[in-house]
Amino acid sequence: MGRHVKKGGPVALLLATAASLALAGCTSASGSDRPAVAAAPVGAEEPYASTYERYPGVPTAIVGATIYDGAGGMIENGTVLFADGEVVGIGGADLAIPAGYTRVDGTGRFVTPGIIDIHSHLGDYPTPSVDAHSDGNEATDPTTPEVWAEHSVWPQDPGFSRALANGGITSLQILPGSANLMGGRSVTLKNVPSRTVQGMKFPGAPYSLKMACGENPKRVYGGRNRMPSTRMGNFAVNRETWIEAQEYMAEEEPDRDLAMETLAGVLSGEIMIQNHCYRADEMALVLSMADEFGYRVSAFHHAVESYKIADMLRDNEVCSAVWADWYGFKMEAYDAIPENAALIHNQGACVVIHSDDENGIQRLNQEAAKAQADGRRMGIDIADADVIGWITLNAARAMGIGDVTGSLEAGKMADVVLWNGDPLSIYSRPEMVWIDGAVMYDMNDPQMRPVSDFELGQPGEGDVK
Repeated sequence: MGRHVKKGGPVALLLATAASLALAGCTSASGSDRPAVAAAPVGAEEPYASTYERYPGVPTAIVGATIYDGAGGMIENGTVLFADGEVVGIGGADLAIPAGYTRVDGTGRFVTPGIIDIHSHLGDYPTPSVDAHSDGNEATDPTTPEVWAEHSVWPQDPGFSRALANGGITSLQILPGSANLMGGRSVTLKNVPSRTVQGMKFPGAPYSLKMACGENPKRVYGGRNRMPSTRMGNFAVNRETWIEAQEYMAEEEPDRDLAMETLAGVLSGEIMIQNHCYRADEMALVLSMADEFGYRVSAFHHAVESYKIADMLRDNEVCSAVWADWYGFKMEAYDAIPENAALIHNQGACVVIHSDDENGIQRLNQEAAKAQADGRRMGIDIADADVIGWITLNAARAMGIGDVTGSLEAGKMADVVLWNGDPLSIYSRPEMVWIDGAVMYDMNDPQMRPVSDFELGQPGEGDVK
């Protein structure tokens, strides 16, 4: 069988608001001296490196709110302190507030870490959804590990600002689509206005390789009368490709090969695996393939049958990035159940609620609440503080950035959402959102409502509810 991997003017302001324009002279990110989350990609230098710089903020104290810290903790009538882009402290009403801090009254409100979406296609499949914008699947070969999702990201996608204002999204992972067995590298972004994708690129975040099992690859390529056209073909092509990667790594001076550089990064532990997979039996087979070639799956995405093998996923420390209740839209989604997330959590395995959708990303809090309620109806009572972790710290850990974001802990990035009510209520919305300690959205300040440059002057501009 043949080889399945291939060898290798000025930009307008993107997400413009009066506030964004006023903040155009950014200061350097306070996180620039943090230790890297993971090693740089394979190669002497990291290409397309992050140029992210945090927007300027002021020392801030949110007082009197109910705080969910993202790591399972809850504080009533609590205080959160942050300055210079980082969380300074978190505690009760008696936590001392240093001089010079701006106080934000959180009475009757709730505070969480910034919401994180582990599975998004914003920028690669932007709004408006037209063929000219369809850049998420390089559906020309069943394995395309050489492509990088960031090279398709359109920073002007109105979905970014909607995710911020309506969903409190502060960080998100952009994945290639699932047409291919190996779809390419992901990119993790800070959800901030920027003229370039590098200006959004999360500093120090590791890359992931997007993989896919099941119906999608075999349908796309079987429909062209080429391999793979079956699930056994899926695995055969994957295994042959991993063998090629091992052989590439064994060469003393291999020729430059972008596909093999990505796969070598996976096998050396520098690049993570995010694996689209629905059925339990296929997830189990993927874990065996990972053992065969010496890599680790960070998360199975969609994973509607994870409840059947939750103990296996727990023992292998693999997260399940799932929907609350998407079901039945194709055969491999038929055995989905709304209690999936609760059953996974109840077995001690890692749950992440993801979107895979430009609308769902605007209400991950509601999706998490739905999954919690479905568990409660079958007798699994999961604390609110733990459920918040499904859309904050668990996602961050599965993306390799849990050491610097995802929870409200001293020294972590000050990615913070102030909600106008219980975040697990359908009636609640983000009131203010800070990213690295800078206010990026304020419901009560029209000058702090982000609008994509693409939308300016068009009907529905900004879509602020």
